[in-house]
Amino acid sequence: MSLCVLLALFLGGAETISEQRQADFLRDAKVVKGRVVGKGITETWRLMLKDDVLTHDASFQYVDETAPIKNIGHGRKEVGFVDSYRYNIAAYRLAALVGMSNMVPVSVERSWRGKTGAMTWWVDDVAMDEAEMDARGVKPPEVKFWTEQIHRVRVFSELIYDTDRNKSNLLITKDWKIWMIDFSRAFRRWPKIRNPAWLLRCDERVFTILEGLTRGELDEALSDILRRVEIEGVWARRALIVAHYEKLIAERGRDQVLY
Repeated sequence: MSLCVLLALFLGGAETISEQRQADFLRDAKVVKGRVVGKGITETWRLMLKDDVLTHDASFQYVDETAPIKNIGHGRKEVGFVDSYRYNIAAYRLAALVGMSNMVPVSVERSWRGKTGAMTWWVDDVAMDEAEMDARGVKPPEVKFWTEQIHRVRVFSELIYDTDRNKSNLLITKDWKIWMIDFSRAFRRWPKIRNPAWLLRCDERVFTILEGLTRGELDEALSDILRRVEIEGVWARRALIVAHYEKLIAERGRDQVLY
């Protein structure tokens, strides 16, 4: 490894480490200790990983449950229920594909202690999650920066049809950057968007990528981790999201919709 890379790892922290380096580390580094962490429906481990240069934490989630019909609480049932670690990996890959990998941590498939699961880069410098932010009545210091991030979160959540997106799954770092985590109940097959009223504005770069995305690119990124019907759901929702924003642009003007 070059002196420049070593110096960057020593001085910079997670921001200076490339996504490819993170992925390689998550896949290959030695697990030196771990413990179960509390929040969430599924069992998640916080592990410390170490190689010759770097030490960093990761989360490990191995849930992979399916059911024809599942009671999901509050009197609701879900047909074709899936709760799977695979979706954490798919979420990162899709985020990278559509220009939002800076909001979803790197995640790879790995086996540990006889279980195959998602090994995901632990987000550094977390100050709170969105639930804590609301409970404490804290307001973001830069409303525009915060609001633009929330618009991206909403677009991505609709794209992946996440049925368990909640405020504890939005981590906020000390510099007020949002990270989305825990996608184990996403990627439903339904070809529809759940909350079109949420989709008011869109990052212009993300919109352009979604508009130009091909089915071949989607298949290449996801076909080894998602079922065909799940990819078809993403593809259908991509088209619906693009059409939704095209309609808003025609009604309100491009500058009022895209930023």
